Amino acid sequence: MTDLDPQPTPPVAARRPVARTHHGDTFDDPYEWLRAKEDQDVLAHLEAENAYTTARTAHLSGLRDTLFGEIKGRTLETDLSVPARRGDWWYYGRTVAGHQYGIQCRAPLDAPDDWTPPTLSPDRPVPGEQVLFDGNVEAEGTEFFSLGSFETSNDGTRMLYGIDTSGDERYTVRVRDLTTGETLPDVIEGTFSGATFSPDGRAIVYTTVDDAWRPDTVWLHEIGTPTDADAKLFHEPDDRFWVGADFTRSDRYLVIEMGSSITSEEWLLDADDLHGDPRVVWPRREGVEYSSSHAVVDGEDVLYILHNDGALDFELVRVSASDPQGARETVIAHRTGQRLLGVDTFRDWGVVGYRREGLARLGMLTYADGSVDEISFDEPLYSVGTGGNPEWAPPVLRLGYGSFVTPGTVYDYVVDTGELLLRKRQPVLGGFDPADYGQERVWAIADDGTRVPVSLVWKRSFGEPGSAPRPVHLYGYGSYEHSIEPGFSVPRLSLLDRGVVFAVAHVRGGGEMGRQWYEDGKLLAKRNTFTDFVAAARHLVDAGYTTPDRLVAEGGSAGGLLMGAVTNLAPELFAGIVADVPFVDALTTILDPSLPLTVIEWDEWGDPLHDADVYAYMKSYTPYENVREGVKYPRILAVTSLNDTRVMYVEPAKWVARLREVGADAMLKCEMVAGHGGVSGRYNAWRERAFELAWLLDVLGLAE
Repeated sequence: MTDLDPQPTPPVAARRPVARTHHGDTFDDPYEWLRAKEDQDVLAHLEAENAYTTARTAHLSGLRDTLFGEIKGRTLETDLSVPARRGDWWYYGRTVAGHQYGIQCRAPLDAPDDWTPPTLSPDRPVPGEQVLFDGNVEAEGTEFFSLGSFETSNDGTRMLYGIDTSGDERYTVRVRDLTTGETLPDVIEGTFSGATFSPDGRAIVYTTVDDAWRPDTVWLHEIGTPTDADAKLFHEPDDRFWVGADFTRSDRYLVIEMGSSITSEEWLLDADDLHGDPRVVWPRREGVEYSSSHAVVDGEDVLYILHNDGALDFELVRVSASDPQGARETVIAHRTGQRLLGVDTFRDWGVVGYRREGLARLGMLTYADGSVDEISFDEPLYSVGTGGNPEWAPPVLRLGYGSFVTPGTVYDYVVDTGELLLRKRQPVLGGFDPADYGQERVWAIADDGTRVPVSLVWKRSFGEPGSAPRPVHLYGYGSYEHSIEPGFSVPRLSLLDRGVVFAVAHVRGGGEMGRQWYEDGKLLAKRNTFTDFVAAARHLVDAGYTTPDRLVAEGGSAGGLLMGAVTNLAPELFAGIVADVPFVDALTTILDPSLPLTVIEWDEWGDPLHDADVYAYMKSYTPYENVREGVKYPRILAVTSLNDTRVMYVEPAKWVARLREVGADAMLKCEMVAGHGGVSGRYNAWRERAFELAWLLDVLGLAE
């Protein structure tokens, strides 16, 4: 499309007013009819939106192809993960050039005391390799494919897998005999993700959801028996609580977990008596969160429990597993500003995750005296966590590490010596050199004087940030105590290499600065999330990093709510907004307890259905209700999926229709076969990201 070509005409959604009255306030909602997902008028409108977006972005097709080629060209398409030991096998994944999905494999150990993973090469066969699950074969004939459960039994003879082919996150679980290759007759429909084998491999523990998509029931399926004979192990009737279940690493207990945003409870079942009566660890108490991890210390079964009972940033205690409500021994006392995140126990030692000064950290826990030795890293900004540690008594701890400039890295930490053994760093092709890029953290000042951290990453050849205004891509989230970690991204390099500075505003409502940071950005303090982001954007402009016509913001899901809110609060600050699966019609959703997740969400946002103050507060910031006449809005791209069960497509569809009504340049892209995570398959995902990045570069004036 050239400047001389006529602009395509955007679709206009019909206005069919629906009056919604709560607490004496009536809101006329002319686009609520778009919620009727099966209605042909709705589907036709979504297709018209897609056609309009395709026409409006046709001139970017070449750039999209270029960006896709850059992502693909920097990625080692045929690759293998670092093997993780479990039982008598090394388990790992393969990707193959031209194939959308991963392939799960295993190879036998060389010896029982072998803890050094084999070094695998894509161009060499792996001795004794067995292909367990090829996602490309399993996905044949489907438009969407997602693996929600995958596990082998302890003895390595069976495998279970759960598949979703629509994007609604309901999985069908099947079992395969790995000695014969036969798929067994067992088929469990409509499960939640995370099904798991019992330690003896004879049964499967799984969860199902209620009509509001809340995992509410834990089941036990004996392999070889009909599913209608499955035993109900636990049911949670309270609509505010979700349920999950998993076995301890020691295989001593099945832990059944219940949780809301602010309260949790756990029940234990002996793994060798799954039909027995579960016993509660600590009875639930409103506002108290805890999680336990089993260990054996001096021959006694104990639980290490992380909790916030009188400890805002949590503390770690140890109790007897036979009497968990008895005496508590404090292991790590509460320390304001050091948010304890989790404890992971093994036979001989534990590892504690915590956050201090905005960064996640790991420390090795000695059972004898409760001391914690932090594992140190050199970079000023980084992310680190444990992963791939299924064994109960390993001599090493598998870690994942990365930063904005360091690609994803796998280490084995030798517990006895403190040595970090580099197992693999994500290959980045095309001459990538981490030294070509810089990262730092700066601070913005919010309206109430709070210092808000802002992380930056850039390519050094364009000059240091702040030396001259540069195009900036500002990202934010700010809900559920979720922290945006300093992580590496191959697609992001396509922006950095064009001179764009990438920034993350670590706003309140997230967890970067401790539990109080979260508390100060939820419920009746939620507006802090939005004003913090605006303050971060203003700081980047006022300090000379960028200008409003060179600043694009992005956020997804609850971060999409953030995008909609700041678009209403400070439209003059942004040239463009990318809103992925955005929660922009939040009040309508949170008012309706029949919708997926609504009741669970009341602990995060408040209950506007029964509380007039919460209703008024939410109505003051929710994006759909607050679109204004006479405002010059930035360009907006909203991306959604028809089968998303977390943030329904109707929210951005209504929002875009309302924005157009006031003259905003807003576009909607709706994937017709996908879920909350977008399209499936890595090449499809790369093309989707290339679409968004091309639009973003066009807004920044960098499309040519």
